[in-house]
Amino acid sequence: MRMSGLDMITFIIVLIGAFNWGLIGLFDFDLVTSIFGSGTLLTRVTYVIIGLSAIYLAAIAPSWGERYHKA
Repeated sequence: MRMSGLDMITFIIVLIGAFNWGLIGLFDFDLVTSIFGSGTLLTRVTYVIIGLSAIYLAAIAPSWGERYHKA
């Protein structure tokens, strides 16, 4: 079975969030803040979307073996 559209979108969003955290840790550079500004509504919404995507993936992760690796 292939990933659903929602699964793929949330996976990409979480990867972007992880990339941003890597930039923060390595270079003290926050890509989201540099694009949308510090403390702006768009910055906060972006972080909320990334967080919700991570929660969604964490919730469905236990079923990945059944969903995507059926023989």
